[in-house]
Amino acid sequence: MIRAMADERLQHDLAQLAVASRDQLIERWRRLYNCEPPRYASMAFLRRQAAYALQERAFGGLSTSVKRQLRAIARGEKPSRTGKPVRIKPGTRLLREWHGTTHEVIVTDTGFVWEGRTHRSLSAVAQA
Repeated sequence: MIRAMADERLQHDLAQLAVASRDQLIERWRRLYNCEPPRYASMAFLRRQAAYALQERAFGGLSTSVKRQLRAIARGEKPSRTGKPVRIKPGTRLLREWHGTTHEVIVTDTGFVWEGRTHRSLSAVAQA
């Protein structure tokens, strides 16, 4: 029940971002980040960052290992892969828009189903 209410609140907040004025987006940035937004930030940028911050608060942020890898990439280094391999749970729906078409991949115990065919990896789906 509490989770459903939190999800509804998040959906409401995200919908508000879509129609917010520049001044409203700047105010939302200040509340979320406790600082001023970049001076010449576009409205699209402000919306995306605010949406990310809202979702991060609702669902949790990046893991420490992912943050470490991103910092390494920012420094121009090759990130180490010392963490556990990513495991996507069966039943998960992955959506990707490519050239105006939305593609849906369903994760199963045996692979990834795209357009009715099972593939062994996401790379195989991308190649198909």
